[in-house]
Amino acid sequence: MRLVLALPFVALALVPAPAQDTPGARPLFNGTDFTGWMTSAGQPVTKGWVVKDGAMVREGGGGDIWTKERFGNFVLDLEFKTSGNSGVFFRTDNPKDNVQTGIEIQVDVPRGKTDKHSVGAIYDLVAPTKENSKANAWNALRVTARGPLLKVESNGEVVAEMDLDRWTEGGKNPDGTTNKFKTALKNFKREGHIGLQEHGAAVSYRNIRVREVK
Repeated sequence: MRLVLALPFVALALVPAPAQDTPGARPLFNGTDFTGWMTSAGQPVTKGWVVKDGAMVREGGGGDIWTKERFGNFVLDLEFKTSGNSGVFFRTDNPKDNVQTGIEIQVDVPRGKTDKHSVGAIYDLVAPTKENSKANAWNALRVTARGPLLKVESNGEVVAEMDLDRWTEGGKNPDGTTNKFKTALKNFKREGHIGLQEHGAAVSYRNIRVREVK
């Protein structure tokens, strides 16, 4: 006679694997709480954002959230899903003044155009070559920062690049158009906090990983 043991069923909450990853990267978000993250005032994240199904989810007006660590040269990978405007900041010197001390990659839904404010743009500085994100879906974003060189990849394709050393005047892009920055981008600090923007839309971030490079 064979004995069959009935084992209890255990439901496991699995965090989805990253759509793309960089060998040697480490997680900035553990998928369960806000360890390693803070508000712009340097306080624990206690409102506006929650963790659901392994993702950071913006549910209310809690403000932007930031890594406690600072990063200079790195490859940042994450996935986002959004109903509207958000953004990923990096090399932000002062989270209380992120607009003037950091650089933002625009997170948004596709709007059928490419300009310096559309999804994938280096905000107010470089328009993406194409809108390569999908509405109502998870999208992979990779940001590479090495010295003055920045590169943005959306779902595996390069969509924006810039050389900070070409931005030699405050308020002006090399093509002669204006931007919001009072200081020339070549003079920005080349290290700082990574941040996720709370801009009123429902947005989720997951699989946030970074690899520091030379």
